[in-house]
Amino acid sequence: MATKYTAVLDFLRPSAWALEPEETTFANYGWSNKDMDPVPPRLRTWTAWNYVTYWVSDATNIAIWELAGSMLAIGLSWRQALPCIAVGYIVISVVMVMTGTIGARLHVAFPVLNRSSFGFWFSYFTVFSRVILAMFWFSIQTYSGSQAVYQMLKAIWPSIARLPNHLPASANITSSGLLCYLIYWIIQFPFMLLSPHNIRWLFLVKGIIVPITWLAMVIWAFVRVPPSTGLFAQHATISGSRLSWTWLSAMNSALGIYATLSVNIPDFTRYARNEQVQFVQPLVIPVVFTLCSFAGIAVTSAGIQLYGEVLWDPLLLIDRWDNRAAAFFASLAFVIATIGTNISANSLSAGNDMTVLLPKYINIRRGQIICAIIGGWALCPWEILASAQGFLSFMNGYTIFLGPFAGIMITDFWFLHKGHVDVPAMYDPYGRYRYAYGFNWRAVLAILVTVGPTIPGLINSINPAVRIGNATHLFDIAWMYGFVVASVVYYVTSVVFPARETYVEKLISADDPSSPMGAPYGGGGASPVTDTTDAEKTRDVQVVVKTE
Repeated sequence: MATKYTAVLDFLRPSAWALEPEETTFANYGWSNKDMDPVPPRLRTWTAWNYVTYWVSDATNIAIWELAGSMLAIGLSWRQALPCIAVGYIVISVVMVMTGTIGARLHVAFPVLNRSSFGFWFSYFTVFSRVILAMFWFSIQTYSGSQAVYQMLKAIWPSIARLPNHLPASANITSSGLLCYLIYWIIQFPFMLLSPHNIRWLFLVKGIIVPITWLAMVIWAFVRVPPSTGLFAQHATISGSRLSWTWLSAMNSALGIYATLSVNIPDFTRYARNEQVQFVQPLVIPVVFTLCSFAGIAVTSAGIQLYGEVLWDPLLLIDRWDNRAAAFFASLAFVIATIGTNISANSLSAGNDMTVLLPKYINIRRGQIICAIIGGWALCPWEILASAQGFLSFMNGYTIFLGPFAGIMITDFWFLHKGHVDVPAMYDPYGRYRYAYGFNWRAVLAILVTVGPTIPGLINSINPAVRIGNATHLFDIAWMYGFVVASVVYYVTSVVFPARETYVEKLISADDPSSPMGAPYGGGGASPVTDTTDAEKTRDVQVVVKTE
């Protein structure tokens, strides 16, 4: 009995969960682990084709379909919605490649590299924000996937629609709904155990299956409702200044869907074989996202003619189909689509970010498991969707921070430091990126100046009863406003009041012989980064060598 009790205590002891350090790591004093370290050359395996399939996979996302379809519901015609979507994705693709190149060049993840612009401790605000957003949207996407599972089961066994419900109305979910949610969660979970450099094969499969299904749905829509009487015959139902602001708001929504990835795309580009392979992003993103959005618009437009209402949720449209085989395979495609998106945009992001919060105990895999449990079950997405529309508006409005985040990162790396940063110093809480007590006040000021004016619009989106007049228009363009204004404020304050200790003459990367990881790769000795002038601020970052 005593032996079993001791075994339980040993299992619960924090030291039993501590991660094993790599042979060469930045993990001195617990500030890193294997997944936070710069990616070693042997794991830099992503090619241009992998980024093409990644974005084709992400474009076939139920949120992209719903956004495009909902533009018809708010009064835009397809002629106005498509250019709006195309412009939005052109803008976000440029931002994506600028932040992505940082990850591909430095081979470090977003939670680490943003320390160079926000300060070691203030960067935790950006990281914690991403964790919260990722877990909430993971839960909501999982619920969307469960609805696709319901349509699959209904296609096989129509009687599931008549399955007795043993849950009270206050549960906001039925017995069949909970069953489908559990099935989807179980299907999705094993994919979360794949390493980031291997998950590209999931994106390849999704990038083949889902576009073919969506194309088939577009063909079905055009056969059932010829474009001359359906899509092409539709016109805008709004005009004047209302049309202009609606167009800008819709474009901001298109930007907002991938505002999170525009910040943390380095989590994926750090695995690039070289930085050139990810330059394909600005070519791929606008094309595939516009085409996929057209699919959502075309099918939604056909649904208006066939069913007399705007069914911008494709699963609601599939629910109207009589062909059970078509309903099954279309729903299966949406299950695959949701799994791929949930992992790339939510669980992997949460896993990467959690490694920074507790690097001694949490790696990417453990972070994803935590996300699956908290996001999947503790947050109860059916409760969120049923009773808290204002809360969802708040979570969506939280993207007012993401424009400034991206603007500050790009301005700092490209226009102020011109790519000359010190990677080892990003792992040192007392190094050159400490700024003032771990806070870069220039970044703090830029965020306060940009976020403050958009707060009234956020309040109005949560509670429309709060009248704020034309101030709501600033919230309609929150991402664009935040990106531009934060970039300008951060640049001006950094030029007028430069943080001189953060400037180096050239890039000090993890591959340099003088860096902790550069020693085994570059041929140098395993020594601390304390020898050169550029690295004098990078103190206390030493090599941790595991001995047998």
